Amino acid sequence: MTEKVAFVASWLGARPPSKPEKSRWRLNREIMGKAAEKTSKIAVRQQFGVLPYRETKKAGLEILLVTSRETRRWIVPKGWPIKGLKPAESAAREAYEEAGLRGATSSRPLGSYVYDKRLVEKGTTVPCEVKVYPMRVRRQAAAWPEQAERETQWFSSAAAIAAVSEGGLKAIIAAFAGVGEETDSIGTKPKIKRR
Repeated sequence: MTEKVAFVASWLGARPPSKPEKSRWRLNREIMGKAAEKTSKIAVRQQFGVLPYRETKKAGLEILLVTSRETRRWIVPKGWPIKGLKPAESAAREAYEEAGLRGATSSRPLGSYVYDKRLVEKGTTVPCEVKVYPMRVRRQAAAWPEQAERETQWFSSAAAIAAVSEGGLKAIIAAFAGVGEETDSIGTKPKIKRR
């Protein structure tokens, strides 16, 4: 054993490990290290969403938000990738299913933000990165698939920023509307692309 290891061990009040203990400790460290690597590398799942907007002479820029099904917080329409559809097309499909929206969706995202998605059936949460595409709304259908499960409401850009709880989404709305700071509530900057 080296003098440094002996000094540190004595300083900590521990006896130096014997050769069998050293090999057991190394083996445990290797096993735990691999397990720790697996648990620390939780995959961030991808979702696609739209920032539905319209411009009116009376109110100017307005943003449509929907409520989430479980917590009833205000969010943008978003969902999982749909096989066979491009990301912006998946986002537009979610906008129809969640809010009955039809319109022009850009193929370039405004930016992305991360939030914790509750998986009710599994009783857990997973981190999700949402790429947000702007959608100029042309119309809202009279009926749509998730109408009974969600509320929809048009907000001014300032009211939309105040209504959402995810800091990264607030920053994307602010950047899109051209107002305020582009940082979230903890001072981090989400990935934002200018229009």
